[in-house]
Amino acid sequence: MASSQTHFFLLFLSFLISDTFSEQPSTPTALVLPISKHALTLQYTTILSRRTPLVPLNVVVDLNGPFLWISCDSTYNSSTYKSVQCHSPLCSLAHSNKLGCNHYNTCTVFSKNVFTKKVSAGELSEDVLSLNSTNGLNPISMVSIPQFLFSCAPAFLSRGLASGAKGVAGLGHTKIALPTQLANAFNFTRKFSMCLSPSPNDPGVIFFGDGPYVLLPGIDISKLLTFTPLIQRPRDSNEYYIRVKSIRVNGKQVPINSSLLMISTVNPYAIIESSIYSSLTRVFIEEALAANVARVESQAPFDVCFSTKNTNGAMIRPGVPVIDLVLQNEKVFWRIFEINSMVPVGNDTVCLGFLDGGLNPRASIILGGYQLEDNLLQFDLESSRLGFTSSLLLRETDCASFNFTN
Repeated sequence: MASSQTHFFLLFLSFLISDTFSEQPSTPTALVLPISKHALTLQYTTILSRRTPLVPLNVVVDLNGPFLWISCDSTYNSSTYKSVQCHSPLCSLAHSNKLGCNHYNTCTVFSKNVFTKKVSAGELSEDVLSLNSTNGLNPISMVSIPQFLFSCAPAFLSRGLASGAKGVAGLGHTKIALPTQLANAFNFTRKFSMCLSPSPNDPGVIFFGDGPYVLLPGIDISKLLTFTPLIQRPRDSNEYYIRVKSIRVNGKQVPINSSLLMISTVNPYAIIESSIYSSLTRVFIEEALAANVARVESQAPFDVCFSTKNTNGAMIRPGVPVIDLVLQNEKVFWRIFEINSMVPVGNDTVCLGFLDGGLNPRASIILGGYQLEDNLLQFDLESSRLGFTSSLLLRETDCASFNFTN
């Protein structure tokens, strides 16, 4: 954990140094952030540069979060900090059709820690936010938004976050989440792309704006995207959903009805509604056993586990079935390979990284972080569509292969 935080801090310093020697472009077309997996909590974190003077701030990334909230304790000092006034246009922007005010006549928003489920009122505020622009190949220079909106929340709300994290960066489909604020500030297209690395020591990457998105050894992964429509639910309008028409395991149809799938960086593993989970695991087990993969005892929190040894005790790669999430038609599917479906749990055992979500999960299918790692996802808010690649390992690259040096 310490090495991961040190790596992030060195990245931050390199960005500041690059700003000293690089001319800041007046209108960047894309921005870039590192994103790292926290080994203990399995949360994904990034570092933002905030305040005046600039300070590196470690925050957890919530793909579906409505905005950036930060725990504002006594150490939050900034000469450019400003509270948003009640009944102001910015307050209306944050609250859509209803206003929230406190007794100081400042705008109030409710911040939620999605891991502890605790909610608290916070003061809608403005301050400087700086991050690196990019040409898709490397970071170029630091650029700043002088009046970036965020919630100044009580310090206790950060309990339960990854060590050192002081808040949550929401990337949801709202007017004050990071993607929309950044696109509006620099007048580029409302797109962002996320590529999660499974390694706590080697960060993945988030791009704000359009491609190219080039990973070593020089592969523009934006050219690999397949697209499917994003679905918005009125009561969960900030969250990202797609429609799954069917599921196949090794080409064999799993009997399910058309279902909504939610994409999440908060859940470490996939969560499936009970009836779908039962159908999926039944077919998956049948296909694995047909490939002579030995099933073994469950390992919490997973139900379906297999041995990675054969009967003679030699190590093997199990003949793990592939899972296809069939989207708008039979030709458009998101293929989940072993690397994103099977979780090593020790003792020569791997388990299916899909959990039974009961009868009423938030969505019928929730893909968690493990299923997203080393996949590129592009959220096109202009065209309301999701781009996805399946595992980049098949393309001889991975999400830790963006060149963060300048």
